Amino acid sequence: MKYSIIVPVYNRPDEVDELLDSLTRQAYSNFEVIIVEDGSDTPCKEVCDKYLDRLNLQYYLKKNSGPGQSRNYGAERAKGEYLIILDSDVVLPGNYLNAVDEELTDNPCDAFGGADASHSSFTDVQKAISYSMTSFFTTGGIRGGKKKLDKFYPRSYNMGIRREIYLKLGGFSKMRFGEDIDFSYRIVEAGYKCRLFPKAWVWHKRRTDLKKFFRQVYNSGIARINLEKRHPGTMKLVHLLPMVFTVGVICLILVSMAGRLLMHYDDVHRWYWLCAAPWLPILLYSLIIFIDSSIQNKSVKIGFISIASSFTQLMGYGFGFLEAWWKRCVCRKDEFQAFEKTFYK
Repeated sequence: MKYSIIVPVYNRPDEVDELLDSLTRQAYSNFEVIIVEDGSDTPCKEVCDKYLDRLNLQYYLKKNSGPGQSRNYGAERAKGEYLIILDSDVVLPGNYLNAVDEELTDNPCDAFGGADASHSSFTDVQKAISYSMTSFFTTGGIRGGKKKLDKFYPRSYNMGIRREIYLKLGGFSKMRFGEDIDFSYRIVEAGYKCRLFPKAWVWHKRRTDLKKFFRQVYNSGIARINLEKRHPGTMKLVHLLPMVFTVGVICLILVSMAGRLLMHYDDVHRWYWLCAAPWLPILLYSLIIFIDSSIQNKSVKIGFISIASSFTQLMGYGFGFLEAWWKRCVCRKDEFQAFEKTFYK
């Protein structure tokens, strides 16, 4: 067995159905699928049973412990030379495994990953969220699968690694958030070769509404501080930009409010500029997002939604970053004591 595909699942039977269906359409066939049900209230066993005659599939049910530990559970039971870690909300194009196999044949490596993309069937909100997570104007394009990066750190929605190395490194840690980046850092720090496979991309649904998306990126902001604590020196300028953006937007709004207040007690025209001017950079940034997203998605509607999703992405991350910085760097709290919410909630 060359590949073992491991998927942790929590209350996502419909997503698992779509993922398994895409796996039945793979041109490459030397693989097994391991579904790890992480204490779900709505299990996907019946969905998995439908595919037993078409896939080499194993289904495991365990107590809830989070996605990282569920991946480790699956890895311990895998037989493949390589483990491929996927999120339950991805769908694979038919040539995905062929692309992985060709890359490993032409230029072998120890770990790898691919980019994610938006499918035509996704909702407008999902497409807008996908844009905000991959655009140069929001993340600098670091999530878009660019080959020019000097080092590539795979994410758990689309990650592969030799099974022997996975087990040697102990798999994913018990970090509450950012456990996939932590694992990627440990792979690189141990001296193993890690590459981006440009053609091994997946369709990634991400969150289905902006409220859930805010919580996701908020957690990512928390994770960045925790990762810097575990791996000093890994924080780059690009990781600080959402926090700077968040503080900047808040400051601009406060200045505008101050101008509005002064207009009540002094000459209106004297302070009008102080009330209006702070909104100009915000409106200019929104216009850039709108135009770029509208062109990329060929939809004015998605362009408008992308404004909201981009501000959600940047400010959600920024607020999480600031909270974690305060609790961990100022109050000196431990990462597990500071954030006690259960997994997936």
